[in-house]
Amino acid sequence: MNSGDRRTQGMSRDPGSPNRVQALHRAFGLLELMADGGGEMPLSQLAARSGLPLPTIYRIIRTLVDSGYVRQLPSRSYALGPRLIGLGESASRKLGTWARPVLADLVETVGETANMAMLDGDMAVYVAQVPSRHSMRMFTEVGRRVFLHDTGVGKALLAQLPPETAREIVLRAGMPAATTRSITDPDVLEKELDRTRSRGYAIDDAEQETGVRCLAVPVVGAPTLTAISVSGPEGRITSASIPGVVTHLQAAAVRLIQEFA
Repeated sequence: MNSGDRRTQGMSRDPGSPNRVQALHRAFGLLELMADGGGEMPLSQLAARSGLPLPTIYRIIRTLVDSGYVRQLPSRSYALGPRLIGLGESASRKLGTWARPVLADLVETVGETANMAMLDGDMAVYVAQVPSRHSMRMFTEVGRRVFLHDTGVGKALLAQLPPETAREIVLRAGMPAATTRSITDPDVLEKELDRTRSRGYAIDDAEQETGVRCLAVPVVGAPTLTAISVSGPEGRITSASIPGVVTHLQAAAVRLIQEFA
């Protein structure tokens, strides 16, 4: 079952809830369906995916349009609106602030740059980073969006999705080669994601930047798909060091969820 299926099931249950609460629940569900669909969707597709009657969807969408959270396109489809940008930026800043102490402790433990990223449409967006103290270190600007197929956090995010959903996302986004090691074949990536799920962590082995290795784990239980990673030169993040680094990453992921709760 993909994330959209879970949302649509939730949208139709609990008929005894007050009407206004049910309407809010449905509105957020429709926004999430639109986000899953790349940010825009026609009413007919929203109806098919949500299971709600078309007149009900129309009333909710019109309210969201009037509030600026949805906009109508010339094609008569509907897209996520500009007011969501401010909400998303505020939420990202808050989450980054919340995560920084955990990431800072991770940097102290493993000695390399630590990052947190979330799924943002068909890409990953970095929401927090604490750099290492080494003079030669990795740096990624907070707010930067990156491809999923060639990054550690991207693979850790994709591995949390059903295989068919992960494949749809990378095919929509494309799989450009950033280095000679980048995976550009969706079948090869699918096998790599299977390995990621079975071992519990993802590897970017100089696939996004030559000479840089990145290890990432999912933050299971986060409100949205989230991953944390450690990145550094291949000479410092060696094959022999991977098990120890992964253990610290997994402990940090558990601590994030405990502190969020």
